[in-house]
Amino acid sequence: MPQLRIALAQVNPTVGDLDGNSALTVAWTRKAAEAGAHVVVFPEMSLTGYPVEDLSLRKTFAEASRKSLEILARRLDEAGCGDVLTYVGYLDLDEEGPRDAAAALYRGEVVARQFKHHLPNYGVFDEHRWYKPGTTLDVVRLHGLDIGMVICEDIWQEGGPISALGRAGVDLVVAPNASPYERAKDDVRVPLIARRAAEAGAPLVYTNQIGGQDDLVFDGDSLVVGADGTVLARAPQFVEHLLVTDLDLDAGGHVTDGALDGLHVRRRVLGEEPLPAYEPLTGSVVSEPLSDEAEVWSALVVGLRDYVHKNGFSSVVFGFSGGIDSAVVAALAADALGGDNVYGVSMPSRYSSDHSKGDAADLARRIGAHFRVEPIEDMVRVYVDQLKLTGLAEENVQARARGMLLMALSNLDGHLVLATGNKTELAVGYSTIYGDAVGAFAPIKDVFKTHVWHLARWRNAEAEKRGETPPIPPNSITKPPSAELRPDQLDTDSLPDYALLDDILDDYVEGDRGYADLLEAGFEPETIDRVVRMVDKAEFKRRQYPPGTKITFKAFGRDRRLPITNAWREGKA
Repeated sequence: MPQLRIALAQVNPTVGDLDGNSALTVAWTRKAAEAGAHVVVFPEMSLTGYPVEDLSLRKTFAEASRKSLEILARRLDEAGCGDVLTYVGYLDLDEEGPRDAAAALYRGEVVARQFKHHLPNYGVFDEHRWYKPGTTLDVVRLHGLDIGMVICEDIWQEGGPISALGRAGVDLVVAPNASPYERAKDDVRVPLIARRAAEAGAPLVYTNQIGGQDDLVFDGDSLVVGADGTVLARAPQFVEHLLVTDLDLDAGGHVTDGALDGLHVRRRVLGEEPLPAYEPLTGSVVSEPLSDEAEVWSALVVGLRDYVHKNGFSSVVFGFSGGIDSAVVAALAADALGGDNVYGVSMPSRYSSDHSKGDAADLARRIGAHFRVEPIEDMVRVYVDQLKLTGLAEENVQARARGMLLMALSNLDGHLVLATGNKTELAVGYSTIYGDAVGAFAPIKDVFKTHVWHLARWRNAEAEKRGETPPIPPNSITKPPSAELRPDQLDTDSLPDYALLDDILDDYVEGDRGYADLLEAGFEPETIDRVVRMVDKAEFKRRQYPPGTKITFKAFGRDRRLPITNAWREGKA
């Protein structure tokens, strides 16, 4: 059987950094060459980063992408990697418009170009706005083997490119991907790739990017799957990695040019001679997927780390309240950036409890963060006395004094401010605009409150397993949550119990279920009315909230786009 050594370059590109991403491609292709690989596959749009969003509509950017691709082909050859067939994703532009494209580079040339056929237009994707679909399939013959290519969504949809390649009779399919992470995606991804490999009648090489880009995070988990559905090799999640594996392929007949399933197959011959027999690598690498808790924690860490670093910051500042949310954000920040780059600020008011102040200081000690105490009572008194504030107005001015203080420290010291609110609070509007909602990034924005507690317990347990100090003070996990904006205040004064509330929100927000559905699910009518009313009224707050890492099927933002001004109310009718 003909042999071929394949490398999957699971890398972390930066959107818009054409020079940096080119250098990344050269460095990882050199590693592939040193490992003896004959083919290396990079993720979708790895040269431009993904998603480029409306950058795709800028002619200057598309032209720069095309030019960078040509230069990259020559750079790879000059670096001694010219004999490695290198698949790279990039942005193309022709007379029809922008294209989500991938190219094959070989011996200093661009030997094939192909455009994405299926353009996703759901959830976080808006590709009908950004790209024109492709109608050609470029098959490259290397070492006597025919290699076809599909791009990301082309394997997520039935029919189209995979079906056409199967009918054409290719020996291998490579699939550059940039598939954003969400919980339990593996439950769908692996069987899907197995089905597509069977449809193509050939092994399928799925390379996915890793890293954070604004509110998206990518987990890698690149795969090589045999035509029979067997996972032959698998990369770890959330780390850059070069996965190298040897394949024994069944060489079929020559693919001929022509139309199949409405797509035009084009063929380029690079070499007919099979490789001389060589000693394959010992064993295949099949990394075990992470547990659900480790997967989510890794996603939040990588999303935070890349948002901070890719935007030119190295450190973060935010309020250490002594509560569970700020404690989890602090632990995430310490894991992402190192404790020495975390700056916690305790901002006690006249209503702050001694245990909250003590828990905040304990948190800083546990993670090795910088810590300072900046009381806000005098600042708040000026507003309260001058404007004669009472009730909610007095409560909110405390939150806004804290927000202003954090932004001032950011300006003074150059730290990036984090918002510590969770998805439950954001859903029902339990936050103060220009107060606890200030910041450039919100790490747990897509994590429900009950899940925040779950992650806290898991992270502490992991630390104990490794003989480390648990990062989160136990008291922050066990005490009843409170904003501490008035005497003896508890969250349950304003909200239903969090376990009940999150159950309703999961149905109403994540599942888009209506009043009758919620009633049928067993929730009390009064509670449904109360929660739905809070969610619907808070859209204007969510629109102004900072971005945060998406981990669920439906995150606030791109996944859920409702009008701010909206007279429709979900109800019994």
